[in-house]
Amino acid sequence: MTALRSVVLGCGAYLPERILTNAELAQRIDTYDEWIVQRTGIRQRHIAAEGEFTSHLAIHAARSALADAKVDAQSIDLIVLATSTPDSTFPATAVTVQDGLGIHHGAAFDLQAVCSGFVFALATADNFLRTGSFKRALVIGAETFSRILDWSDRGTCVLFGDGAGAVVLEAQPQPGLSSDRGVLTTHLRSDGRHKSKLYVDGGPSSTRTVGYLRMEGREVFKHAVGMITDVIVDAFEATGTSADDLDWFIPHQANKRIIDASAHKLHIAPQKVVLTVDQHGNTSAASIPLALCVAVADGRVKKGDLVLFEAMGGGFTWGSALVRW
Repeated sequence: MTALRSVVLGCGAYLPERILTNAELAQRIDTYDEWIVQRTGIRQRHIAAEGEFTSHLAIHAARSALADAKVDAQSIDLIVLATSTPDSTFPATAVTVQDGLGIHHGAAFDLQAVCSGFVFALATADNFLRTGSFKRALVIGAETFSRILDWSDRGTCVLFGDGAGAVVLEAQPQPGLSSDRGVLTTHLRSDGRHKSKLYVDGGPSSTRTVGYLRMEGREVFKHAVGMITDVIVDAFEATGTSADDLDWFIPHQANKRIIDASAHKLHIAPQKVVLTVDQHGNTSAASIPLALCVAVADGRVKKGDLVLFEAMGGGFTWGSALVRW
């Protein structure tokens, strides 16, 4: 038995130059470093410069991923860009990225699943590759959340930052076992009953404005751990694996307390958890590939490692992906 698997050839990341620390935020609003760190684990975040758009961040990350994969941009026939902060209402920011990379063939489109966006985009590209519709894909998570924050709201503005991360996927034949390289399984969920707990209060159809991010923090935290764990259990059951088999757990970097609680509930050892939330803040769809690239660059994630991704975002949306590096 053989199967086509979406094998990761390389990853890349980009963070804007500007760093905004907790101490700087404390000069603007009623907050302080210890309060932010204790409740979220965040110490700083990156902020896009004036005139620096989501597409610019995405192009930087894509080029980095292509270089890491040692493949030419012209070999890419699919681009899936996860973002909640597109350059424009339309066209899709993905086509701007496609053009910026000099690619004028294949398909490129945006995907909107908020903080779960990268996992949803990975699952989407994986399904296209496994059916043979495309051969090599760029999956990108890119955000400029600083543009939709109410900087007077200390409950949200301290949490989010800007950045982009990307992976190159290629369809390759594998034996069809859990020891295969590539994406082994993905599991996606959504439940619109919770949309009022994390949303943006604007949009082209409703208000004709961009709007600001609004969040009921306690409600999001309350639902997060349970929702996250169900799709991880599904991933283990689908592949006959367990937490003991994992080499690395790379969750969405939203809040260190949520990450710690999820790992504890799933019996994932703390030393297997990749954390970057302290340096990046919550970069929404960019957070998982950014964290992945850090762990690859410092030598933690190595060929053959079993890596688990998970995320939860507004909607609510949530999902998991189990990948053999």
